Amino acid sequence: MAATIYFVVRLHNLLAVVMLGGIYSLLAATMFVVLDAVDVAFTEAAVGAGISTVLMLGALSMTTSVEKTDARSTLLPLLFVVLAGFALIYGTLDMPHYGDPIAPIHQHVAPTYLADSLAKTSVPNVVTAVLASYRGYDTLGEVVVIFTAGVGVVLLIGRGRRRPGRKRDGE
Repeated sequence: MAATIYFVVRLHNLLAVVMLGGIYSLLAATMFVVLDAVDVAFTEAAVGAGISTVLMLGALSMTTSVEKTDARSTLLPLLFVVLAGFALIYGTLDMPHYGDPIAPIHQHVAPTYLADSLAKTSVPNVVTAVLASYRGYDTLGEVVVIFTAGVGVVLLIGRGRRRPGRKRDGE
C-alpha cells in the first residue's frame, strides 16, 4: 500500500493516478478481509475501488490527462501534512492493543449484542442484527446521506456543456 501511495504522489499522468487509487482501495479491502471485517471490505471494494474510480474516470474524461505542475513551493503543504500525521499518531498512543480482551470496547455493549441479539431480533447474523435492528435509524440515515450525495454527483455531471445552436429546456 505504501508503494502505491508513493507512485500516486510521484506520477503526473492522472489516468495512472486514478487506476492506482483503485488498486489502493482493493488492497485496503484485502486488508479488511484479513482483519475479519468483511462488511467493511465489501464497502471499500464497492465504493473505493468501484464507484469512486468510475467517477474519477468520468471527471478525467472532461479534463486533460496530465497534471499541470506549478512552480510554487510545496514546503508549506508538506509541513502541514507531516504535522497532521504526527498529531494523528500522537492521538493513537493511548489506545489499547489490537485484540485486547479487556479493552473498553469489549466491556460494554459487545457482550450483550453477542449474547442477546438472536433472542431479541431473530436475526442469526450479529452484524446484521446490530446494523438493521439496534442501529436501524442510524443505518437509514447513512443510506440517505449516501443516496443524496450520489444524486448530487449525478446532477452535477448531468449538467453538461452547452453546444452551439442547442437550447436547454425552458429557453
